[in-house]
Amino acid sequence: MENEINKKLQERILSGTDLSRIVIAHRDFPSEPKKAFRKWDRKTPYSVHPIWCATTIATETTLDEITRLEGYLTLLYHDTLEDSTMPLPNDLPPRIKQLVQEMTFSGGSKQEMQEIWTKPKEVKLYKLYDKVSNLLDGNWMTDEKRQAYEDYTHALSKDVIKNYGELNITQLAKNILRIQEMKGDSEK
Repeated sequence: MENEINKKLQERILSGTDLSRIVIAHRDFPSEPKKAFRKWDRKTPYSVHPIWCATTIATETTLDEITRLEGYLTLLYHDTLEDSTMPLPNDLPPRIKQLVQEMTFSGGSKQEMQEIWTKPKEVKLYKLYDKVSNLLDGNWMTDEKRQAYEDYTHALSKDVIKNYGELNITQLAKNILRIQEMKGDSEK
């Protein structure tokens, strides 16, 4: 049964249809015009973010295949409900729809940072990809917001290590946080 699920998810991913849907969702159906672009430059298409998250989890060779495949699709669609008016595709597997719903917070980042700890471990894993990506192009953040993001990312990383062990994404998170810490020290 699991091999059949894996095969169907692999076929879906290889078709590229979901990649096209994500570009269209964020380019043609943003919930606000500014949501079609990343905040840092207002030029980079927003779809770069979910695509980065999805392709990055695909490189996590120590994760089991089902977590990677489900994570790929979940991360592709993770901002669709928050940042676009396009609904999730009808043919998206129910498990992926559920995971996307679990990753969606209507009350913003403060609500997310409080409620994430009640979510399944997979959702916390997938959120780590989301937060690391946001930190990579987060030069638009105020110092206060950046600090909250860094603290949240650090806590997510610790949870992911506890549940999945060291991963590429936890190493990337550590390095980003270390660089920010070094920047802060040099400004003192």
